[in-house]
Amino acid sequence: MRRHRDTCLARVVSNKKQKILNIESEENDDAVTIGNFTYDHKKIEKRKLKTLLSVVDKVNITTDMRTSGQKVSYIVVTCHFVDPDWLLKKRVLNFCNVPPPHSGFIIANTLQKCFVDWGIENKVFTVTVDNAKANDVAIRILKDDFQLRKLLTIGGRLFHVRCCAHVTNLLVQDGLGQIGNIINCVREGIKYLVASEGSTYLMLVTAMEFKEVFPRFQDRDQNFQWVPTLEDWMKVKNICDILEVFNEVTNIVFGSVYPTSNLFFPEVWRMKEVLTTKSVDRNEYIQAMAKKMNEKFEKYWGECNLLMAIAAVLDPRYKMVLIKFCFPLIYPKFEASQNIDLVFKVLHELYDEYVQVHNSRAMGQTMQKNINVSSSSSSTNIFARTMPSERSMFQSFVRSVDTFQPIKSDLDVYLEEGVYICEEGTDAKFDALEWWKVNNLKYKILSKMARDILAIPISTVASESTFSAGGRVIDPYRASLSIETV
Repeated sequence: MRRHRDTCLARVVSNKKQKILNIESEENDDAVTIGNFTYDHKKIEKRKLKTLLSVVDKVNITTDMRTSGQKVSYIVVTCHFVDPDWLLKKRVLNFCNVPPPHSGFIIANTLQKCFVDWGIENKVFTVTVDNAKANDVAIRILKDDFQLRKLLTIGGRLFHVRCCAHVTNLLVQDGLGQIGNIINCVREGIKYLVASEGSTYLMLVTAMEFKEVFPRFQDRDQNFQWVPTLEDWMKVKNICDILEVFNEVTNIVFGSVYPTSNLFFPEVWRMKEVLTTKSVDRNEYIQAMAKKMNEKFEKYWGECNLLMAIAAVLDPRYKMVLIKFCFPLIYPKFEASQNIDLVFKVLHELYDEYVQVHNSRAMGQTMQKNINVSSSSSSTNIFARTMPSERSMFQSFVRSVDTFQPIKSDLDVYLEEGVYICEEGTDAKFDALEWWKVNNLKYKILSKMARDILAIPISTVASESTFSAGGRVIDPYRASLSIETV
């Protein structure tokens, strides 16, 4: 009997070891030898991505940190950009161990090394992080470095992006903390029945659909003590009216279709509108919930959120019309007027920077063209050098004219035109990036600015998902592997 038990134990241990070895083998199987040639998949793919990044003007970064069951911390760095075909891309650049302490300096240093390794140290437009204090310090360090190297756009006003998903979650958690005694009866009843730890909103909505089941289940199980009254159910319904909006915002942030930054400002306005209305609700518990959430809203989004506002203006369905409509509803009258002027001012400052870049590139191309023409003409006779063709003269004139800004800029023309009206039923499918791709010849400079702004991620969801992609990244078996293998 003892021998049989030992044999079984040895077999279990062997199976676990083999599973770990299989995983490690799977992770390390990067090089393949064919004949006399060895192909390293990682190096090849990295070279391809670096080549792609080399032709991109600006990139945006999201980053997140998680700790495995073995108390080993990993950081992921994800890059977001629009490729030459106007397709929005996201690529994981780095997934590595970060030893403690996880200070802002360590995070900033890790990000800097990653930027240099990928050749994007002069291309980082924005960095999106959650609201951890260490992240605030890291962004401040990076911002100071970029400032010294004169790489920040409009003085770095857009550089630090706070994760919209994280802020929304903080709002909801603060609100739920004010009405915990109301929903606890439903929550505990659901946990008793199905041990659910899912979304509070979805839990409450589902519970309301089956509210008749609660008293019936109590008749069958004397230990079941959580039966809300009709008044309790009415309170739950009123609470769900608030949470529904925040649930819809969360679905947009976590949507399977990768969202562009223009989608978020209308949702922020919706949240503010609900909180303002519910802050004067006749029910005291709703007032308490809404006021607490509004305090958190003012902390993070009380000031004019330039990035969201500018991204909304660069959505042809909204332009400045949405800003002028929403701001008086979000802010007091005087602040609304100031913030509208601020958005308009920063828009033009940002556009002027793109004009300068465009002109400097055009001048550089003209000079290079003249050098090439001069070099090639040196091998021809004197007559050929003194008689340039009419076509070359015209091309030189076009290039010189292209460096001067017209009386009305792309931005002026865009803002003066009416908003784009989608065909009925197609608004939800509208792709702002595709619209700018189609109109990039009409708005030669502004389209580049729109491309870069729309590619900015408003949440760190893309980086967070790396830690749970299919449950394979840091599952219990992989967490037992060496840091290098993970």
